[in-house]
Parts: sequence; C-alpha cells; structure tokens
Amino acid sequence: MTQPLIEVKNLKKYFNTPNGNLHAVDNVNLTIEKGKTLGVVGESGCGKSTLGRLMLRLLEPTDGEILYKGQNILDYKHNQMRNMRKEMRIIFQDPYSSINPRMTVSQIIAEPIIVNKMFTNKKDIEKKVFSLMETVGLAERLVNAYPHELDGGRRQRIGVARALSVDPEFIVCDEPVSALDVSIQAQILNLMMDLQEQMGLTYLFITHDLSVVKHISDEIAVMYLGQCVEKAKSSELFKNPIHPYTQALLRAIPVPDLRYKGMKRAILKGEVASPINPKPGCRFASRCQQQTELCIGYDYELKEVEKDHFVACPLCQSCG
Repeated sequence: MTQPLIEVKNLKKYFNTPNGNLHAVDNVNLTIEKGKTLGVVGESGCGKSTLGRLMLRLLEPTDGEILYKGQNILDYKHNQMRNMRKEMRIIFQDPYSSINPRMTVSQIIAEPIIVNKMFTNKKDIEKKVFSLMETVGLAERLVNAYPHELDGGRRQRIGVARALSVDPEFIVCDEPVSALDVSIQAQILNLMMDLQEQMGLTYLFITHDLSVVKHISDEIAVMYLGQCVEKAKSSELFKNPIHPYTQALLRAIPVPDLRYKGMKRAILKGEVASPINPKPGCRFASRCQQQTELCIGYDYELKEVEKDHFVACPLCQSCG
C-alpha cells in the first residue's frame, strides 16, 4: 500500500468562547493519496473550511497530527514551514476579497514567486507569469488589468494561477466555484481537473454542493458539527449512503426531471446541537428520525462497514 501524500490523525480545533469551547473540528481522521481528490461536504458551519486551514497550518490545531509525506508538519519550525508553503497552497472561496484590488493580474500571480525567491531575474518572472496565465486560460492582454475590471470567472482563474505559481503538490480548494455562475463553475471545475491530470496535483475540495463534489472527487467525506460521519468512494457514497445525515443531504439534491415532480422530500426537524462543549453521543441525533438510546452518551468513531466505506453511526451493526 502506497503512503498517502497527506494524512490527518485525531485532528481537533477548539475555539474559546464566553460559554465554553467551540468544537469546530473534533477528532477527524482522513487520508489523501497523491494525485487524488478528497471532497469534503456538509452544512455551513460544520468545520469544512477550518479543516482545510488546519491542514495547511494557517490555523494551529488544538490536538492531533498532520502528516505530509510521512512527516508531522506540526513539529516544523518557522523556516521549515515557510518552505512547505511552496508545496501546500489554497484557493479561496471569494475570488474578489482574496486578491489585492490594488495589484494588477501580473503582480498578483508574481507575488508568491518573488516571496519564495523562485526567480530573481525580472524576465524569468514575467515568463513564468505569462505561462501561468496561458495555463489557466487568461488572455495575455489582461496582464495589467485590475481585479475590479474582470468578471468572477477570470478572478478565480487568477486565484488558481496564484496557487500554481510555486509548483505545489497539494491544494486546498475552499468552495472555489460557489460564488460563480453555473456556466463559469463548469469551466473552473474542468480547468482544475485538467491541471490535476497534467501536473499530478492532489486536492482537498471543500463544498456544500453535492453535484459539484460528485463531479470532481475520488472520495467524499461528510462532516457534521465538526465530525466526519461518513467517508467512501464518490460513486459508492451516492449509490449507497448509510448515515442518516448523508441520506438527508442526497435527498435534498434537486432533480431536473418532471417525473419527480411529486416526489416527497424528507425535511429534517429538531434543533441543531450546540458545538459548544457538546455532550457525548451522535451530534445528529436531535434531528434524526431513527434515533435510539444507543445514540446518546457515547461518541462513535468512523468504522469500516463495507469495503472502503466508513461510517460513524450506532445504527450500523458494525459500529454498535
């Protein structure tokens, strides 16, 4: 078995609040193989973006390990982590607020190259910038344009080019298409998939759009209130969702077919559990129609219930 490019073990991130510790990410275990895409889905506030930032050490974890090529990067000093920034990059959700409005397209893309001292010669930097612009589909005439002069799709292409500028291996994609029109979403997704194939990139793809995550991901992890409740191959998860929360998410996907006009959708009822000092037990229990006494008082970890299909649910025989 090949060693995964990146792996997180028992990763936790708690934020102090006046009422106690908010469990943003709680005991998450994930692995991503080189050249593959792990999709992370869940409701807003479930900890998806926090997880991505933890994996890049943009936030410091409360506990756990982050193994990159077998090395725990939480042990790295400042200079070591600075070098790691060239291998691990991020594409942010909002393509406008994540780039400097006072810089031109070429300056934005060139900034990581200059900061990381990849080239010192101005001509070499310009050549790299033009090459990246061509790679992501930005016309050369836009080299001196400012972000406010461009549409959302072109701005996001700048974000992709900036992420690629230092030749990384691992990229966290934090809802990179959620702010874009549907037609532009498809262009950016296809671009990212083409780049992955050409460069052997590894993605953590964060989104709340299940149709998007199915299109791009090899594996999918479902998060709920800071915990990973199910993980499986993309095709397997859509064909055989096991956790009640995953089933509810899939039933919420709009079906563009008039034959399904009268189809009943399951509406989740009940209160969302508080992520501040949560009590032991399944955090989805208060909204689950299948809740039993087994769901309360004990935290269930991911367990393999079928081949490469992991679920954290007491209703599963293998988990009980």
